[in-house]
Amino acid sequence: MSITEDLNPEIEREFAAPFAGPNLPTTPEGGEVSGSGSAWRLIVRSFFDNKLGILGVTILVLLLLFSFAGPLFYHSDTTVATYNINLPPGPGHPLGTDPSGRDVLGRLMTGGQDSLIIGIISALVATIIGTLWGAISGFFGGAVDTILMRIVDVMLAIPTIFILLYLETIYHPTVLLLIITISIVSWLTAARLVRGETLSLRTREYVRAVKIMGGGRLRTIVRHIIPNTIGVVVVQATFTVANSILLLATLGFLGFGLAPPAADWGSMLSGGVNYIYDGYWWLIYPAGILIVLTVLSFNFIGDAMRDALEVRLQRR
Repeated sequence: MSITEDLNPEIEREFAAPFAGPNLPTTPEGGEVSGSGSAWRLIVRSFFDNKLGILGVTILVLLLLFSFAGPLFYHSDTTVATYNINLPPGPGHPLGTDPSGRDVLGRLMTGGQDSLIIGIISALVATIIGTLWGAISGFFGGAVDTILMRIVDVMLAIPTIFILLYLETIYHPTVLLLIITISIVSWLTAARLVRGETLSLRTREYVRAVKIMGGGRLRTIVRHIIPNTIGVVVVQATFTVANSILLLATLGFLGFGLAPPAADWGSMLSGGVNYIYDGYWWLIYPAGILIVLTVLSFNFIGDAMRDALEVRLQRR
């Protein structure tokens, strides 16, 4: 009798099921096939039933249009300094000018491009690193798990701002360096979450079936462990984007953001903070409001996605 014939039918069903998401329905007891498509439809429906989730998506879409489509319709050179310094909002400059005479509205648009690109790419890189790190740690266990998690613990013990400032003082700030710097301090939470999920998943029958049938460890992690953590990973990724944008704003406010004429919202805050008591509110509040709205939008989306996944699990 072959190995596959020796397997329990329940194991075979789990092993043959599509691994398109966290604990997606496999073949139920009655024999009906519950596809992953219906599970995702339930998740999407639950997400769009969440008013804050809809609000988050709406804000994010508007911010993307403002940052990337806005410059196509609002023609203002934001890189050349002029003598029209600190002008209040008016017909020629809807949000005034900065201390170098550059149009504030135009810089908010171009600064939004850099802020969103750096934040999203940093979160993506951090999520990939954290997912692989946590999956390997949880799957192998033993000494491998101990070593990898102690590295995470040590990095978590070091203040994030210290790591950021240390890296930024060594090299000249660029978009690539900011992405690398923020990614280095942002993958740790994802690693711990994925490790916890992996510790649970590695005891499942379909994972044991893969081992019995001679499946390699790396293939098991990539094909069967990581896809089943996708819910946790996606939710954490949205929060990581919000955190990355906040870290970028912090660096910019402390003077370690992109150098002029490039802009990010944190650097714009830093450039205007000395003028706030002089009544030049347009140098501070617009950039601050955009940072708050961006962080809130990703947090609302993350909360809605988490709630949608919990609703699906409760209805199983």
